[in-house]
Amino acid sequence: MTSIDLTNDTLFDPTVPAPPVVDVATYGFEGRLDALADDWSADARYWEYTKAANPIGAGFTTEVPAVVFPAALHGDGPSRAIPLDLAEPMRVEGGPATSPALLASFVRVNRGDRLALAVNATSQLYYVMYGRGTSVVGGRVARWEKGDFIVLPAVGEVVHHADADTVMYWVHDEPLLRYLGVRPDGPKFRPTKFSRERAVAELDAIANAPGANAKNRVSVLLNNAGQDQTLTVTHVLWAMFGLLPVGQIQRPHRHQSVALDLILDCRPGCYSLLGDRLDERGEIVDPVRVDWEPGGAFVTPPGKWHAHHNESGAPAHLIPIQDAGLQTYLRSLDIRFTDRK
Repeated sequence: MTSIDLTNDTLFDPTVPAPPVVDVATYGFEGRLDALADDWSADARYWEYTKAANPIGAGFTTEVPAVVFPAALHGDGPSRAIPLDLAEPMRVEGGPATSPALLASFVRVNRGDRLALAVNATSQLYYVMYGRGTSVVGGRVARWEKGDFIVLPAVGEVVHHADADTVMYWVHDEPLLRYLGVRPDGPKFRPTKFSRERAVAELDAIANAPGANAKNRVSVLLNNAGQDQTLTVTHVLWAMFGLLPVGQIQRPHRHQSVALDLILDCRPGCYSLLGDRLDERGEIVDPVRVDWEPGGAFVTPPGKWHAHHNESGAPAHLIPIQDAGLQTYLRSLDIRFTDRK
């Protein structure tokens, strides 16, 4: 057996060619292995660092747009899923997407109807905006009504039966799996229901606690027991049930996960401001204003500073859903708050 001289200055130098090819008949091949090798270089590309280090800034990777989806999308019509699709402006291939990793949809199921839905996803969250009914999942039946959250792992087909006209907000991670080219090999958590009664009671207790108005958020974070490291609703999804009190401003903050925000109830005068940077007072510079609409949804892009305002004279409720379970596990969420009051 020969040994390698580790003191050779050129051994690891990439500018020095490899030694000449030798006969490797001892491996059972006639001639040399390099004669059998395929040429895999056709798709190789090389970039000078400054031209490719920031593909978003260079325009190769498109940004996530800030888009509003009105409640009119689910106001009437047949039973169906209505994707909130931004795949084209984001250059996401293979199907609809609301963010690079997630797809949000409104799901309408008219009274007496059944609607079957199946996606290649590890995480699904349904929030019942209004209505009542049951869902059949893997031979098991779950009952739900207005205000409930149903969270599902990889389960195959889900069949919804509506006892009353129903609209749900549905978010799942099929775009992420489509990008990775994978299918789940089994569930990562158990199907879980977060009831309206318990969620509202928890939020009321937080809102009525001393000092609640001094907090940046008056909200409940939903957590599945299996996610004891990320404290999120699934290993991919993060969900918050929040209150924006009368006259309050949730000060500017930002994070690297895309927020798919559902507005539950509000009056005119509730809105969000979005922008790229803060001034010396901690205010968003040249913000874009997004007015809230009950039953509507909007997208908050990653890295954008955003603040929520309630000048309406009535409390408002919202549910942001993000891929922050995944981002937290990757240690890349990078959530930040302005340090100005």
